[in-house]
Amino acid sequence: MVGIENWFDPEFITMSTRIIIALLLSGLIGFEREVNQHAAGFRTHILVGVSACLMMLLSIYGFTTYLYEYEDAVRFDPARIPSYVISGIGFLGAGTIIVNGMTVKGLTTAASIWAVAGLGLVVGVGMYKEAVLTTIIILLSLIFLNKFEKKLSKNSSFASFQIVLDGDMQLRELFFKLEKFHTVIRRLEIDRDQGDDQVILIELEKEKELDKIDFYQALLSIDFVKRVNEIQ
Repeated sequence: MVGIENWFDPEFITMSTRIIIALLLSGLIGFEREVNQHAAGFRTHILVGVSACLMMLLSIYGFTTYLYEYEDAVRFDPARIPSYVISGIGFLGAGTIIVNGMTVKGLTTAASIWAVAGLGLVVGVGMYKEAVLTTIIILLSLIFLNKFEKKLSKNSSFASFQIVLDGDMQLRELFFKLEKFHTVIRRLEIDRDQGDDQVILIELEKEKELDKIDFYQALLSIDFVKRVNEIQ
């Protein structure tokens, strides 16, 4: 029977330490995503970070026995498995990206998943200081630059709206209402909702600050307009 002291050898302690550090760092980034209610949150980022760290440890320590036994026949390439992790993580990031007409959501979360995979690999190879510094930079970017982007978007002269119409209706009255608000239509897409409704995705260039209450009331006063939503 294998003694418990054989379990906690120096190599196992080193690998366990790296896995725990990967858990903590990826968990911090995942917590920020979870707080802001994004598709991939706390658990997803932890799973990616820890798994990437495990793959790195496999690449470094998993084949040492074969190297000693078949030193002349086996060629060791510790970068092979990490390269597959980096390229393969893209499918998971792609699953968080949602395209809805003119809006694309989830790009930042997809990038954070890819970054967490990189953190796991870096921690797995033992670059702790670099991993901690990268985590701090990522968190600062996600928290403070997000607020900065929102402030910029508030001052932007553009606004996007989703307008749901009841069936195939004429759009002349809708455009007539829009003209009263001194707006220029920069982009217009017409799509089908589930059922017979039409969905118009429209991006407006505002000459002045748009009174959204009056804007909503004017559009909803049209008989065939069912719903108006602003796209953030």
